[in-house]
Amino acid sequence: MSAQSAGAGTEPRTARWWRPMADGRLRCELCPRRCTLRDGQRGFCFVRARRGDEIVLTTYGRSSGLALDPIEKKPLAHVRPGSTILSLGTAGCNLACRYCQNWEISTSRDVDALAASASPAVLARAAGQEGAVGVALTYNDPVVFAEYAIDVAQACHEAGLLAVAVSAGWIEPAPGRELFAAVDAANIDLKGFTEDFYRRTTGARLADVLDTLVLVRSLGTWLEITTLLIPGRNDSDAEIAAQCAWIVAELGSEVPVHFSAFHPAHRMLDVPRTPASTLERAREIARDAGIAHVYLGNVRTRDGSSTRCAGCGALLVGREGYRVTDYRITPEGACPQCDRGVAGLWDPAGPPPAVGQWWPRRVDVGA
Repeated sequence: MSAQSAGAGTEPRTARWWRPMADGRLRCELCPRRCTLRDGQRGFCFVRARRGDEIVLTTYGRSSGLALDPIEKKPLAHVRPGSTILSLGTAGCNLACRYCQNWEISTSRDVDALAASASPAVLARAAGQEGAVGVALTYNDPVVFAEYAIDVAQACHEAGLLAVAVSAGWIEPAPGRELFAAVDAANIDLKGFTEDFYRRTTGARLADVLDTLVLVRSLGTWLEITTLLIPGRNDSDAEIAAQCAWIVAELGSEVPVHFSAFHPAHRMLDVPRTPASTLERAREIARDAGIAHVYLGNVRTRDGSSTRCAGCGALLVGREGYRVTDYRITPEGACPQCDRGVAGLWDPAGPPPAVGQWWPRRVDVGA
């Protein structure tokens, strides 16, 4: 497929979720920032802009790069373990996280230099040709390219593939319902559990993200949660305990929680790495709160990434980092030892033939 045909239909698209105001400005109603724009202005995310009498998404069909990844890297521990997924990101973000680890693309202002162009149908076709289980909407945040993300998810479903979203979840309820209903699974970053942390470190609001988590759960979309624990910022026992208690009360004990280690990045280079002991302590707090499945990321710890039965403790999915080394969940999605059900999106046929064998690489859909 030629680069020209791959990029067909990738011009800026009229955005959804906006309305005119009495003073002539247009208000974006995608996320709680509700940016108000005059002609020629861009929103905080930079990728939604006013052109004449409409707001457009300037990155529709345009990517900062495509790569094949293990699905465990998203991270998703209860969605087709051992599978490969085609990862897609664009540019821009509606948050301002001081520690952003993808800041080169989330803060990008050079949207004209996006590396790849592809229509949703081309992406779904490429995923299928590469043997991927589907497409992951990730790297920056699918919230800011929601129209494109929804169309990609639809194209994946038409091709018999999955679509998953990795998001910070800062979105208004109406577009949030459409975006997260369109995907099969989502990992939402719950970045901390105080409004002060959200305001000072991310520029967003905790209450809005909690509303999104409840919404995703109510839609029946598979949900996993990730919290990056930052030394001295959001890693106190009290805050972790409060977060875990809220998850059990509002979302249920079967929602997997990932605690991930911080490493210095972007504007927080003066903060030390998170020690493994902090994550291990968080895991114990989460288990004491009743959370059935807790995972540890960005560190090497014993059993930190493996899935065990919450009933009898039997090993169900063994992992070393992102590599699956053992798979014992039954085709019905249960523990083979005690028959306790394990919530998730499992493959009835079992793990892929080459379970655990993956080679992350870039993908050129225009080739």
